[in-house]
Amino acid sequence: MSKVIERAVASQLTEYLSTNDLLPCLQSAYRKKHSTETAMLRVWSDILMAADVQQVTLLAMLDLSAAFDCVDHTILLHRLQTGVGLTGVVLEWISCFLSERTQQIAYSGELSAVQLLLFGVPQGSVLGPLLYVLYTAELFHVVARHGLRLHMYADDSQVYISTPAGDAAAAVDRLSACIADINDWMTVSRLRLNPGKTQVMWLGSSQQLDKITIRDVPLLSTNITVVDSARDLGVIIDSRLSLDAHVSAPVAATSSSNAIIVN
Repeated sequence: MSKVIERAVASQLTEYLSTNDLLPCLQSAYRKKHSTETAMLRVWSDILMAADVQQVTLLAMLDLSAAFDCVDHTILLHRLQTGVGLTGVVLEWISCFLSERTQQIAYSGELSAVQLLLFGVPQGSVLGPLLYVLYTAELFHVVARHGLRLHMYADDSQVYISTPAGDAAAAVDRLSACIADINDWMTVSRLRLNPGKTQVMWLGSSQQLDKITIRDVPLLSTNITVVDSARDLGVIIDSRLSLDAHVSAPVAATSSSNAIIVN
């Protein structure tokens, strides 16, 4: 019964958000006609269009630690009221939906004490993912202030900037400043950015990439070494835009599974 009620609330809330254009247009998760595919197509299209005009793109794939579990209920309710316009009975219902939830851990046949959950949206719920999307909607404004682009799929965030190869150093500075502000926003929001697992790439044509000499990008308190390929939303992308590594991976796996061993 609880799932039925959640679906009814999610349907009405989504209709309200769509009618009033309140959903982030570059957040592809938990929306009809949006998926990891649409997220990748948008980002890849931007990168290819930049390459067509002899530009390179600096892409940062951010890693968040346990993002769904760290949502602060008080902050969420405030953002739903001020940013989305939810008030009265609707806001009270969502507050009740989030409050007085507990968790218990089973290990080796033993149960832990019951603990009250003060943070997080319920895992496996219908409404939880949508509430997370609304909780992080402000992040798009943070990135826009720096003139960079952001595309998200749930908590998978891609921040990128396209620039002529000769302005690579300035692009690195802008990305570093942007991610510093993202980190400040996340700290206020009780979320945690993990710079050690964040990956950074230069992408573009071979001719333009050969002009880039910067191989380390300062992010927060660490230097991130630029990688030549990375897995992004299930797709292996490479700096020279060939997608050869992504095509080769399933082919190699298929060949290995079908291998015939002759004694």
